[in-house]
Amino acid sequence: MNLPYKVDLQNRIVAITGGSGVLGSAMSEALALCGASVAILGRNIEKSRLVLSRIESAGGKAIAVTCDVTDKQSLGKALDTVTGAFGKVDILINGAGGNMPQGTTSMERLDLSLMQGGNPLQTFFDLTPEAIRQVMDLNFTGALLACQVFGRDMAARGSGHIINISSMSGIRPLTKVPAYSAAKAALTNFTQWLAVYLAKCGIRVNAIAPGFFLTEQNRHLLQNADGSLTPRAQTILAHTPMGRFGNPYDLTGALLWLASDEASGFVTGAVIPVDGGFSAFAGV
Repeated sequence: MNLPYKVDLQNRIVAITGGSGVLGSAMSEALALCGASVAILGRNIEKSRLVLSRIESAGGKAIAVTCDVTDKQSLGKALDTVTGAFGKVDILINGAGGNMPQGTTSMERLDLSLMQGGNPLQTFFDLTPEAIRQVMDLNFTGALLACQVFGRDMAARGSGHIINISSMSGIRPLTKVPAYSAAKAALTNFTQWLAVYLAKCGIRVNAIAPGFFLTEQNRHLLQNADGSLTPRAQTILAHTPMGRFGNPYDLTGALLWLASDEASGFVTGAVIPVDGGFSAFAGV
């Protein structure tokens, strides 16, 4: 992995939820290359161990920790594991997130003419409370709980940094994904709220809002079975001035800047788009 630049994260301890995902693993590796001790938190311990193996092969220091961000008790156990292995956590990155088909509409806009003849389309009115709740829990409530569990320690010490991974959906609501957009909008707003709340405790709170990256969670929306782009993906690229999907390593520069107190020590409450210009383009 090639870094755009290096910051000094020696003696820094980082806990990253969702650290084994497509974006999370790239962030975990980048932080470790800068000298941080990285705790990779996730529900799938085998995936986390694969990331751990890559970090150790590159000479970095990390551990894999089983954690369900929707369960506060699980987060507490993860905190104990990390502090037992490395010491107090300096940086929390809330990278866990994702969507699910049951929280997604079939159409971008409701067209009643397409609903006739027993067409099995899923409208907004068909989304189940369970699916909506799961998407909200994974993307918003889980981050809030992690901030409670890890943030309490930071506040007691008078130092720390929280970086939330939001989304373009948190800035501009996207069609077909109402639950996901609502959850990320809540996370974006919460980032700013928490930044104000914790400012006098020596804790900075910021967020990165990625544009469109191909991940396992959104692949069914962006790629057909044969690997070709769906009409939705083609529309996304047409509205992304740089004309491509993001690479996970495109997040590295913003991440390292925010992670470094020397580089961004006066930055809090910021939501940084890394989106190829999507949020700046009006479509005309």
